[in-house]
Amino acid sequence: MGSGIKKLAGQTVIYGLGTIVPRLLNYLLTPILTREFLPAEYGINSLLFCYISFLNVVFTYGMETTFFNFNIRLDDKKRVYETALISVISSSVIFSLLLFIFAPLISSGLTTPNAVYPVQFITWSILIIASDAIMSIPFAKLRAENKAMQFSLLKLSNVIINVVLTLFFIVVCKSAYENHEDNFFSNLYNPEIGIGYCFLAMLLANVTTLLFLGKKIISIHWKLDTELLKEMLRYTWPLVILGLAGMVNEVLDRIILKELMVDKSEAQVAQGIYGACYKIAILMTIFIQAFRFAAEPFLFGKSKEKDSQRTYAVIMKYFVIFCLFLFLGTLMNLDWIKYLVGELYWSGLKVVPLLLLANLCLGVVYNLSIWYKLSGQTKFGAMIAIVGALITIIINVIFVPTYSYMACAWATLAAYGGMMIISYLLGQKYYPIKYNLRAMFVYTIFALGLYFLSFTYAEINLTLKIILNNLLVILFAWLVYKLEFANIKKIRANAANINSQSNKPL
Repeated sequence: MGSGIKKLAGQTVIYGLGTIVPRLLNYLLTPILTREFLPAEYGINSLLFCYISFLNVVFTYGMETTFFNFNIRLDDKKRVYETALISVISSSVIFSLLLFIFAPLISSGLTTPNAVYPVQFITWSILIIASDAIMSIPFAKLRAENKAMQFSLLKLSNVIINVVLTLFFIVVCKSAYENHEDNFFSNLYNPEIGIGYCFLAMLLANVTTLLFLGKKIISIHWKLDTELLKEMLRYTWPLVILGLAGMVNEVLDRIILKELMVDKSEAQVAQGIYGACYKIAILMTIFIQAFRFAAEPFLFGKSKEKDSQRTYAVIMKYFVIFCLFLFLGTLMNLDWIKYLVGELYWSGLKVVPLLLLANLCLGVVYNLSIWYKLSGQTKFGAMIAIVGALITIIINVIFVPTYSYMACAWATLAAYGGMMIISYLLGQKYYPIKYNLRAMFVYTIFALGLYFLSFTYAEINLTLKIILNNLLVILFAWLVYKLEFANIKKIRANAANINSQSNKPL
C-alpha cells in the first residue's frame, strides 16, 4: 500500500506541473483582465467559458473514463484507443457544424444592453470545444501509459502559448491602440473584439497543441470497430448524464445568473464579479484537478490488489487533510490575495469561503466515485449528479433574483455537499470501504474553528492580522504532524520494505 500511495503522490506532483503551473499562469491573466475590462465586459469571458466547459462534456461524452476502463480490461489497447478517438473526432465535427448553423441566433440571445457577444466569439468558442474534445483522447492515452511528464509538458506549453498571445493582444496591442501609436501593434488591435482576444488566443494555443499531438492522431487506422464502440457507448451513456449534471453544478449558476436577475445590465456586472471571485478558489480547484488526472488510472490499476480498499481509505483521509490546508491557507491570506482581481470586483469576495468548502466536497465526491466506476454501476454516478443538479437549479431559481451571486455560492455548496453524502451512503451499501470518518471530521472541525477564530481580531493592523492568520495555518499543520507522523512513518516503512523485496534477486 505504501509504495502505491507514494507512486500516486509522485504522479500527482508531475500532473500538477501540467495543471497547477498552467492554471497559475492562466490565473495571472485575471488581475490584468479585471483591470483592463469592466465587470460587464469580463462577464462575457466568464459566461462563454462556462458554456465551453458545459459543452466539453457533450463533445467528449465520458469517453476518457470509458477509454481507461476498456484499456484496463482488453488486451488490444490500440483498438480501444482508435475506436475512442475516431468516435470523438466524428461526433465533434457533427456537433460543431450544428452549432455553426445556430451561431447568429446564439449571439443575439446572449447580448445584453451593456455587453455584445459577436458571432465570431461564438465561432471561436465552438472551435475551442471541438479541439479540446479531440485532444482529450490522446491526452488520456498518455495518462494510461503513465507518461505524466509528456502530458504535463504539452499542457504547460498550451497554456504558455495562450497566456503569451493573450498578453500580446490585450496588453501590447491594446496599449498601442489606446495611446494612438501608428505601428503594427496598434493596427492589429480591434476594439470591437476586446475581451474576445482571450478566445482567439486559446484557439491558437489549441491548434498548436493539436500539431504536437498530430502523430498520435493521424497515425491510427481509420477503421471504426462498431462492435467495440457499441460496448463503449453502453458503458459511457450514464457518464454523459453524470458529466452534464456535474457541469450543471459547476457552471449553471454563472449561466442562469443573468437570466434570473431582472435587471440584465446589473446581471451582466454580477456575472463578471462572481466569475472573477470564483477564480480565487483556484488552489483548491487545481489540486483536485491534478489529483484526478493522477488518481483515475492509478485507482483503476489498483483495484485488483488485495489491499486496494485500505489504500482508498488512506488516500481519502490525506486528500481531505490537504484540501483543508488549502482552505485555511487561502482564507487566512485573502487580505492580500484579493489584489489578484481588480478593486471593482472585491464586493464578491464573500463567496470565496463557500466555494472553497464546495470544492472540498466535490473532491471527496471524486474519491468516492471509485465504487461505481469499478463495479460498472455508472448509473449511480448519474443519479447522484442529477440530485446535485436539481439542488443547484432549485436554490438558484428561488434565491438568485433576491440574493444574486451569493445564492449561487450557497447552491454550489449545498449541491456538492448533498452529492458527497449520497455517494458515501450508496458506496457503503454496494462497495463498502472503511473510511476514517472520525479523523476527517476532527480535522474539518478544527480547520473551521481556526477560520472563525480569525474573526475575533479582524479589525487589527493588516500586517499583524496576516501574521496571526498564518500562525493559525501553522498550528493546523503542527496538529496534523503530531497526529499523523506515526501513520506516515509506517506508510513510508511499508513502501521501503516493498521496494527492497522487489529488488531482491530471483
